Amino acid sequence: QEGSLCAQHCLNNLLQGEYFSPVELSSIAQQLDEEERMRMAEGGVSSEEYRTFLQQQPSVNMDDSGFFSIQVISNALKVWGLELILFNSPEYQSLGIDPINEKSFICNYKEHWFTVRKLGKQWFNLNSLLMGPELISDTYLALFLAQLQQEGYSIFVVKGDLPDCEADQLLQMIRVQQMQRPKLIGEEAAQSRDQRLLRGDVDQAIEVNQPFDGTGMLDEDEENFQRALALSRQEIDMEDEEADLRRAIQLSMQGSRQGELSGSLPQNVPQSSHSSQTDSLSSEELRRRRQAYFEKQQQQLQQQDQTPNVQDQATLSSSTPEPGAGNDMSEEDMLQAAMNMSLESVRNHLNSEEEK
Repeated sequence: QEGSLCAQHCLNNLLQGEYFSPVELSSIAQQLDEEERMRMAEGGVSSEEYRTFLQQQPSVNMDDSGFFSIQVISNALKVWGLELILFNSPEYQSLGIDPINEKSFICNYKEHWFTVRKLGKQWFNLNSLLMGPELISDTYLALFLAQLQQEGYSIFVVKGDLPDCEADQLLQMIRVQQMQRPKLIGEEAAQSRDQRLLRGDVDQAIEVNQPFDGTGMLDEDEENFQRALALSRQEIDMEDEEADLRRAIQLSMQGSRQGELSGSLPQNVPQSSHSSQTDSLSSEELRRRRQAYFEKQQQQLQQQDQTPNVQDQATLSSSTPEPGAGNDMSEEDMLQAAMNMSLESVRNHLNSEEEK
């Protein structure tokens, strides 16, 4: 449909051909306007009614949108010997004519016109707003017209013989079946647009409410998790090694202090037997140190019998460490010495376990 020329399409669909153009319908409308003006002037050009008529829009039978009045349509059909009768008028209803026995109807609501016509032996809704003709069964025709009246349409029965057309001749021989009602013009495009908007909203909702399901992302997360777990285990192992090293140094230093203490105590002082497994390792080391100390004392006594006292004093002075000598050792040397003493204590303990 072009513009709002629904009256033109209504007439051409009724006659099944390009019989009327907008220019021809406009000429009919102007002729009607002139006839109405002349009738109004009969009452006097200076009358109030005439001045009011002139102040109205330029035409009451057409406008710039392409609308034409029922008078224009009725006059156009008179050219073909056709007449319009109001369907719901008392005169027509009193006739009791079944709608399926008519040939065509013209329907109007506000500024819209369309035709309902029988072609062959079937009825069709030839509304120019539809993408194609809509098939109407005989049983549905009366209900369809009643529904239009309920919606506010004015229905006119077309009386007279319509011009022959190819569609009517073809449908006299065959009957058509329509599986789906034709859509309104623009309805399909509107549905496609609504579906695109709906899909966009759904996709956006899924993006917001659900996490991204990507294998690459999952693999990367798994790799990062494994790397963090390995680093955590490595830190725990390093902490365990540092703790073992600190315990070994502590045991070594404890054994050294106990060795020095045992060297200054008399031989008949008993050692404490209430110790843990760590103290038993230190006691073993202490026993070995006492044995080495006794052997060293015996060697010194034998040397004193064979050499003068001066040499004995020199030997004693050289074998005794200077008070400040230990203080000159660096922290690294002290740590290394402590580790060596700890490892030696462990080896001695293992040897004593094997002998047992």
